[in-house]
Amino acid sequence: MAHQDMQGVGRLLCGLPPVIAAGARVLILGSFPSAASLAAQQYYAHPRNQFWRILGDVLDQPLPLLDYPTRIALVEAAGIAIWDVFAACERDGSLDAAIRHALPNDLAILKRSAPALRRVCFNGRMAARRVREVEALGYETRVLPSTSPAHAGLSYAAKLQCWGDALA
Repeated sequence: MAHQDMQGVGRLLCGLPPVIAAGARVLILGSFPSAASLAAQQYYAHPRNQFWRILGDVLDQPLPLLDYPTRIALVEAAGIAIWDVFAACERDGSLDAAIRHALPNDLAILKRSAPALRRVCFNGRMAARRVREVEALGYETRVLPSTSPAHAGLSYAAKLQCWGDALA
């Protein structure tokens, strides 16, 4: 979803609603959905993003092979929630570095919507810019290597190890 902002300066992109069940114990916070995710209205929809592959390996489920509603149901059943730190922003393309005029999501609602939540894992460094705010809310935090195809500095095995440890 996009619209012209009030001054006509740029396109304000609106993010996706949170995937947060009341029993969630771990929240994965990304930065903002890619263009592919916004178009599909699904988290981590870009086919080269390793999110669903990593999460599937951690949960021992074939998540990349399943339809989106089934993926979400399995993730929620595992006590995992998914959201982004930004509710809206201006951005050309999908790179975090291109995010401008970002409006934050209200992370304080987590106390009400997910009372069992104990840990927040940040999917990459851009999302982790809000780590202090999340810690101030009383959550344990972990900064994980980004699953984005733009973050190729670590092997899949190294990313999987980090994610597996954090989601255990």
